[in-house]
Amino acid sequence: MSKKGIIAVISGFSGAGKGTVVNELVKNYGYAISISATTRKPREGEKEGVNYFFKTRDEFEEMIKNDEFIEYAEYVGNYYGTPKKYVYDKINNGTDVLLEIEMQGALKVKKAFPEVTLVFITPPSYEELRRRLEGRGTETKEAIDKRMARAVEECSYMDFYDYIVENDDLDECVKEMHNLLQAVHYSKENQTEFIDKIKNDFEK
Repeated sequence: MSKKGIIAVISGFSGAGKGTVVNELVKNYGYAISISATTRKPREGEKEGVNYFFKTRDEFEEMIKNDEFIEYAEYVGNYYGTPKKYVYDKINNGTDVLLEIEMQGALKVKKAFPEVTLVFITPPSYEELRRRLEGRGTETKEAIDKRMARAVEECSYMDFYDYIVENDDLDECVKEMHNLLQAVHYSKENQTEFIDKIKNDFEK
């Protein structure tokens, strides 16, 4: 049976807790988080190859030209992208890789790489999402209202995801995510080599 890792893209509303869920999966179950490349300058304490792969604009554009990204985008004057090499080295070594990407980027990844699994994390309700955003204590009411309005628009993206997971209780959500991702290994899309082997065995 194939020991190859899988690629899962994790998205969700701002405040849904997806970053915390991803970090818990890495800590408790040995998943790898994809490391992005960026042209922005390192912030204090950030390390090359840990937080980001830091690139000059010329280096990044050369990587675009050479088709070295799973996806990339430009935000506020800086490029951000997911390098193919890092991700494929990990999955070829049997490690499952998680990409925490916003929804438009996730759909681009799925279009280019149909084998990728898309998982959408959501809180149990609109009210709970607002409560979490307010509980952070880091944003104005106006900023929270904007995030909530955006979340209403983002609901339509759920239709394009393979799996929807509710994050009500964090520990429960992390366990459910782990079980779900392990089950993905057994989908026919991820068992093509094994299927071929069985077919060849039986057709001898």
